[in-house]
Amino acid sequence: MSGTPESDAPQSAAPETRDPLGAFVPGGRFEVGPSGLGPLAGLTFAAKDIFDVAGTVTGCGNPDWARSHAPAAEHAAAVAALLQAGATLVGKTVSDELAYSLNGQNFHYGTPANSNAPGRIPGGSSSGSASAVAGGLCDAALGSDTGGSIRVPASYCGLYGLRPTHGRVDISGVMPLAPSFDTVGWFARDAETLGRVGAVLLGEDGPQPPFERLLLPEDAWALATPAARAALEPWRLRLEQRVGKAAPLVVGEPGGGLEAWMWRFRQIQGGEIRAVHGDWIDETRPHFGPEIAERFQWVWSLGEEEIASATAARADFSERLQGLLAPGTLLLLPTAPSIAPRLDADPEALRQHRGNVLSLTSIAGLSGLPQVNLPVATLDGCPLGLSLIGPAGSDGALLAFAERFVTLPG
Repeated sequence: MSGTPESDAPQSAAPETRDPLGAFVPGGRFEVGPSGLGPLAGLTFAAKDIFDVAGTVTGCGNPDWARSHAPAAEHAAAVAALLQAGATLVGKTVSDELAYSLNGQNFHYGTPANSNAPGRIPGGSSSGSASAVAGGLCDAALGSDTGGSIRVPASYCGLYGLRPTHGRVDISGVMPLAPSFDTVGWFARDAETLGRVGAVLLGEDGPQPPFERLLLPEDAWALATPAARAALEPWRLRLEQRVGKAAPLVVGEPGGGLEAWMWRFRQIQGGEIRAVHGDWIDETRPHFGPEIAERFQWVWSLGEEEIASATAARADFSERLQGLLAPGTLLLLPTAPSIAPRLDADPEALRQHRGNVLSLTSIAGLSGLPQVNLPVATLDGCPLGLSLIGPAGSDGALLAFAERFVTLPG
């Protein structure tokens, strides 16, 4: 974690204290000025409330967590890096409880508004960060992505968002959920800003060949609704014109498909969550909202053998996918099966939708590969994202390619 000069402490007299979108945690609109001069001068950003900000309590979406933890002594490394690069922090945003959901509906603090799809969920768990950027309350925002918490809100809210190669961005000072999946990601309304932030947080890629090979996972596309596939089809064709005809393949587990990999992801994730947070939950007995309480009950039901089996299978999946995504190769897939569900969606329908979402997001999650969401399509007036997964360590090249691709003439 990075040291924090006293002058970097949050200033309560922020020039803008309103929060019309419910994107910020209670009392979370404050300002921390830049600690250096750099390429992000003039840029404003927010941080999901699992990132430490010196002098404030990191609440992690749950009042009992906030009550049982002291204010942070230092900024999280990613926060400190952006401040050092000249950006200004404008507050801390709502997270799903302990970052363990993809919906963005916090039982205690409410649901941040989705400005680009009114009446629909923003996606989570980086819900407030996505809401704040989509609603113009800041230029960029930090979030985390364990099971899809950057990629899914980016698709639902019409934003650019990156889940980097696992381990590429310093995650110190960020609440862990499932460490072998946890990554620091971020949102922006345009690809150029996403890339500017990336240049600070990612550092330099190693040598990267141009992207000249495209893979089309047919089982991933089959999870999208017919209407979503139709809306994304022109962009698939446009990408093929840019890179070359896509080679079809199947990435799911033989006999079980992507759903089997989704369950393996959930089992490994659940085991890690139990190891990280079990003692705190046993000691504190926190009050969770119904959805999150049910999820933690499931975590405690997992057997060690099924976790071990899923972990062993993951190694084979990662090796195979990383072998497929050789340097210069891109995997093209829908970010989510469709647009954001409605706020009043039936809970069972939401559960089924979440399973399909996780079947898509577990591809990059299990393999640790970088994935960028491109907000290129709409359906029924709502955003719909297209994703590119690149080889490990190609994050900078992936962002540069995405920016060039979306700005090419139609």
